[in-house]
Amino acid sequence: MQDKTISHDHTVIIENRRSLSLSGITDVDSFDEKSVCLFTEQGELTVQGRELHIDSMSVGSGDLTITGDIWAVIYGDRDRRGPLSALGRLFR
Repeated sequence: MQDKTISHDHTVIIENRRSLSLSGITDVDSFDEKSVCLFTEQGELTVQGRELHIDSMSVGSGDLTITGDIWAVIYGDRDRRGPLSALGRLFR
């Protein structure tokens, strides 16, 4: 029997520090024009910059495109791959 579990690879493509294409996104935690905090198949990821905009997002495929002046792409904890539980949000 074939395994039906879908595994999305995680890729990052930055073009001229103005466009960022991501795959393997599992959740977007928060975003504003200075930072986008999200979760990937590989853990937490924060994008920092100026005038950041989420141009497109596909929940089904896990693809996301961000435009703006990109300054940093920072990986965090590899073990956190999704939103916090209700208890975790209380102590955050």
